[in-house]
Order: sequence, then C-alpha cells, then structure tokens
Amino acid sequence: MKFATITIPSNEQPEQIHVKICDSFFSRFKGLMFDKSIAQDEGILLIQESENRMNAAIHMYFMNFDIAVFWLDNELKVIDKKIARKWKSILIPSKPAKYIFETHPDNIKKIQMGETIQISKFI
Repeated sequence: MKFATITIPSNEQPEQIHVKICDSFFSRFKGLMFDKSIAQDEGILLIQESENRMNAAIHMYFMNFDIAVFWLDNELKVIDKKIARKWKSILIPSKPAKYIFETHPDNIKKIQMGETIQISKFI
C-alpha cells in the first residue's frame, strides 16, 4: 500500500492531509466503501491512467459517511468538487479528470476551484 501527503494551499498556513494511494482497479473500486469514518486530515487519492470523465466517476454505495470529492486534472488543478452523500448514486465530474481526491466533508471549503494542490509521496 502506498501513501502520500496532500498539501492544501491557504492564505495563512498550508494544511496537510494524509492519503492512501488507490492506483489499481480494485483499490479504486473499493475506495472508502465499508470504512466506518474518515478523519479531517485523512483521505484517499484515486489515480486514473489518463484524464477521462467516465473513468473518474465515483459511486457512494456501501458508504457509511459523506465525503468531499475533488477532481483534478494532469496538473493537479481542481476542475470540479462536490459533497458526495452516502448511499447516493454516481457522481461524474464536469470535465475530464486524472485524479480523484476524497476526504472529510469539512475540507470542501478549504480547496477552491482552479486551485492547484501539491502531492508529496512518503511511502
């Protein structure tokens, strides 16, 4: 299993969120399904082979909590973001995305559309 740190730029002090990397079909499919909760400084980063709208779609079946979802392009720029509600159906980004960042719903206001995040791998 691989992990990374996502740095959220901010006006004061950048925040960091520790994420699990999901880059295989199974790890992307499972995502956060069946997990009981997610901490505010945790998340997952789903990585697609290329930018695509349909492959970047997510489902919320078997989810026990709501999440903030950020879709990112090749340059890690936020191209779409939404609050995904547990047990609701499928969400598709408005533009093709390569990365899908899922985290605690309170983080939705911390990252703006068009903003670029930083990812640093640590394991």
